[in-house]
Amino acid sequence: MGKILKPDICVIGGGAAGLSVAAGAAAFGVPVVLVEQGKMGGDCLNYGCVPSKALIAAARQAQAMRQAGAFGLVAAEPFIDGERLRARIRSVIEGIAPHDSVERFSGLGVEVIQETARFIDDRTVAAGDHLIRARRFVIATGSSPAIPSIAGLAETPHLTNETLFEFKHVPRHLLIVGAGPFGLEMAQAYCRLGTRVTVVEKADALSREDPELKTIVLDAVRAEGTTLHERTVIRSVERAGDGVLLHCEHESGPLGIEGSDLLLATGRAANHAALNLGAAGIRHDAGQIHVGADLRTSNRRVYVVGDAAGGLQFTHAANYHARLVLQQILFRLPAREIRDIVPRVTFTDPEIAQVGPTEDEARASFGAIELVRSDMSGSDRARTDGLGRGMVKVVVGRGGRILGAGIAGAGAGEMINLWAFAVANRLTLKHFRDYVAPYPTLSEIGKQAAISYYSPMARNRFVRSAIRILRRFG
Repeated sequence: MGKILKPDICVIGGGAAGLSVAAGAAAFGVPVVLVEQGKMGGDCLNYGCVPSKALIAAARQAQAMRQAGAFGLVAAEPFIDGERLRARIRSVIEGIAPHDSVERFSGLGVEVIQETARFIDDRTVAAGDHLIRARRFVIATGSSPAIPSIAGLAETPHLTNETLFEFKHVPRHLLIVGAGPFGLEMAQAYCRLGTRVTVVEKADALSREDPELKTIVLDAVRAEGTTLHERTVIRSVERAGDGVLLHCEHESGPLGIEGSDLLLATGRAANHAALNLGAAGIRHDAGQIHVGADLRTSNRRVYVVGDAAGGLQFTHAANYHARLVLQQILFRLPAREIRDIVPRVTFTDPEIAQVGPTEDEARASFGAIELVRSDMSGSDRARTDGLGRGMVKVVVGRGGRILGAGIAGAGAGEMINLWAFAVANRLTLKHFRDYVAPYPTLSEIGKQAAISYYSPMARNRFVRSAIRILRRFG
């Protein structure tokens, strides 16, 4: 018989969500066992957010060198050293890794077991030679790249986010399948690093985003050299010499696309196949674990957080899930996931960010809404920094309540924070009208949007009449 552990909480998975639960519980002195079969830090640290943003940062510097002439400086074409670029990405990961390490969590009082976990009954998990009988379990096993069903793909070399950043030389011509956030981020980054890039998308690029806002982003990505084929189906793929060949079907007819390397950016699939969920009485299917708004499964002892819960697949959503679960487990307080308060950002240049419903989603849910727009061209800071097109678009409900907001433009990921705060706290545009924004900053664009909502009052005949009366008093 293996060693039997009886903690209050057993967390399965050492990615962003699982580590947040483990650290939060340990901070209150609660006994926690954490089981992780792979690298601590999960996908975000090792294969996702951190390396991709490090690559984007390098590409941004390369583009700045090319565009220096617009600022009265001498422009230069950057030399891209693949080895040094890869080393820089690894150094960024290594700088963050100690925060997510076994050593740190052991120091917090968490017992870390580096094994594969599987349920053997509704209240017991086996991990190596350990049996864990916890009061509560939290599944935080994350997700993996979803591999599309394309004829010939299994026999053709291809990359995913888990292998993309191990390059020694930047690709000559990178073919990307999928024009979602990750696909377009990598398309623009590699294009800026001197790679020829072609993206193939079976539907519309950035399909979740507001059409008016995403046009700003897609126009910029195309203008920098990325070729984007939307509504194009890949029928098969094959090797072509040292590269790959895609056989596609577009509405205009057959299309063959040849490149040196192939990247799959076709979404994520939750990791739960190895957990033996049936033994624990947890309802699930091949695609997801079924959870309620409280993130609880059909087994009331078991919660699911992060990518494993389906739906929102962001690190900040994982941290949000962790807070909701800890609120229930530690304090016995009810908690429910509210997805509209969680923002999302695509880190292209310009960026696109959204919190709450888009225009179309809001019309479907609320019916009568108002829209407020403010263009970046009206920002003095945008002019001094030589920024391109951009827009803030706010969805407004009754009484000026802010239902949602979308931003396309430089700094959108930073600017969306204030709007996310507003949506989460059910604020109105009056709150934005009344606060003072520092000059010159891009955040002024949001305040200008709020002011424009109330500007019709200046033409209201009753308001103007009241002012005329008050003027008589000196």
